[in-house]
Amino acid sequence: MGLLSRLFGSKTDYVALLDKKTPVIDVRTPGEFRSGHFKGSKNIPLGDLKNQIKNIKSEEVIVVCKSGMRAAQAKSILKQNGITAHNAGPWQKLERL
Repeated sequence: MGLLSRLFGSKTDYVALLDKKTPVIDVRTPGEFRSGHFKGSKNIPLGDLKNQIKNIKSEEVIVVCKSGMRAAQAKSILKQNGITAHNAGPWQKLERL
């Protein structure tokens, strides 16, 4: 499996996840988030994620950012804390679904 496939989880059915109301967490900075984001997503900057895990009420989430790199880091942090996370990469990817 290639690096991009591992990072972006190409086999994940994001439409199905969104249909079942899986929360979307955007790990970009507040300024980046204000400039545009996926409707209904919650902004938890990557640097704040560890301190905010207790506020995540779902066992499964979708994480997004600008390119997918911060979302990959977030996925790892969430996994270490018992939360299943799917890295959708750039937030615009969800907009196109």
